[in-house]
Amino acid sequence: MSEDQAEKSKPKEPTEMFREMRDAYIDSVAKAMVDVVNTEGYAEATGAMLNNSLAITAPFREAMEKSMQQVLQQLSLPSRQDIVALSERFTNQEMRLDDIDAKLERIEKQTHAALPPAATAAPAKPESPKAKPEMQAPANLPTTRRRTAAVKQAPPRRRAAKKGTRK
Repeated sequence: MSEDQAEKSKPKEPTEMFREMRDAYIDSVAKAMVDVVNTEGYAEATGAMLNNSLAITAPFREAMEKSMQQVLQQLSLPSRQDIVALSERFTNQEMRLDDIDAKLERIEKQTHAALPPAATAAPAKPESPKAKPEMQAPANLPTTRRRTAAVKQAPPRRRAAKKGTRK
């Protein structure tokens, strides 16, 4: 006998019939529910129920927020509004620092471009390793911007501002 004939002659298990019936039932119910959910009436009814539940729970939600605010204040803990306000302030400060950094870089480039080539050349090595000569910038620069040639400053780091945070 071939395998096909052997499988046909073999009786099915009773649970297999129930599984097939269950699967067919689930498929038909799922199709019917998709048809019902995709109607305009269902969307309107669901929207009305949601609006009603939000309207009913609004006073309880407001009372809960007020009591939570009082508890946080008594425990000297920040509220959500406090954290959001701090976050906005930090973002504004970061953007201002970025602006100042860009202006400072522009000023430094202009200053270095205005210096004569001899002033921008590397200083000669000192005779003693302990002695550090202090070379001043040209006198035509403002005194607040003079820097010694021996003091090396690292270039300012650029911070990436978040897009869309500027008002």
